[in-house]
Amino acid sequence: MSNIEDIVDSLENKISKVLHKLELLKLANSKLNEELEISKREIQSQKLVLAGWEEKYEALRIANSMLGSDDNKRETKLKINALIREIDHCIAQLAE
Repeated sequence: MSNIEDIVDSLENKISKVLHKLELLKLANSKLNEELEISKREIQSQKLVLAGWEEKYEALRIANSMLGSDDNKRETKLKINALIREIDHCIAQLAE
């Protein structure tokens, strides 16, 4: 009879250890999920900052071209032509 009791005690101990490890893993998983969400928010924020800087860079590049820089003259002319077409389209809509 003692042998069966020892086996049952051993099983109870092992089950207890497994359940404890399960709880620890659940806590670790929860923490990792929180860190993942924080990282995702930081990445999204950095993407917005990057987009802002790219827009500022493009505006500065066009402004430099207008000031006489030959580096991006063609692109500047294309941008100006696109703006003129857009203005003409707006004027046409207002005239209707």
